Order: sequence, then structure tokens, then C-alpha cells
Amino acid sequence: MNRQAILEVSTRGRGTVDITAQVARVAAQSGVDVGLVHVFVQHTSCSLVITENADPDVRRDLETIIARLAPDGDPVYRHDAEGPDDMASHARSMLTATGVSVPLRGGRLLLGTWQGIYLWEHRTSPHRRSVVVTVLAA
Repeated sequence: MNRQAILEVSTRGRGTVDITAQVARVAAQSGVDVGLVHVFVQHTSCSLVITENADPDVRRDLETIIARLAPDGDPVYRHDAEGPDDMASHARSMLTATGVSVPLRGGRLLLGTWQGIYLWEHRTSPHRRSVVVTVLAA
């Protein structure tokens, strides 16, 4: 009764894309009543986060914080083959997460009231990202 799907997510460049509804749809279609949903992004320059879904200022502030931790074009970076945001994007991905897990009950994600699942694009240009959603029965 386990299920797996790959979501294709288009980004506009740096910032977040809410994928909660897409993940919830995979979970609901799985037929699993109680279990775990694992979400994994197959890239090294973006990440996944569970964060505030009501106030977009939270996500903007998170972008400000991560920019301080991994600034674009830092002269100490050696890896810059794809531009000044290249190494910064890899560092931002490593500082956040490439996978998140959410419990499932009644075929529904057990996210908190103000939580959403976001793909966080760290590159400045648009990309198409592959996200693997695996639903595991308890």
C-alpha cells in the first residue's frame, strides 16, 4: 500500500514555492490511512522546509538570514562554475534540508495550523526541480 510519486516543480528563481497541496494530493491518493510522508528534492542547490504558511514576511526574513550565512559571490569560494550564486546555493541547501517527513493520519498530512511545505530555490534563475514524495504505511 506504499506509494511514490515524483513532482516536477517550476521555480521563478530564488524564493519559495508552496508544494503542500501537491504533497497532500499524493498522500490522499495513496490509500494509506496512517503512516509517514517523506519528501525529498533531487538537487543540490535548492532545499525543502516546513515553515509558516500564513505570513509571507516569514519566508522573506528567512531569505535575509540565509543570505547573511551564505552570501553570493563571496571571494573565498572556489566553486563558481555557474555564476556568483553557485556555491552560495550549495551552502544554503546544506544549511537547510533536502528532505522532510510529515506524519499521516486519516490520509491527511498532520501539519500544524500555520505550517506548509516549501521548495526553497537558492539559485537566482528559474529552474525545474524534481521532488520525490514517498508515502509509507505504518
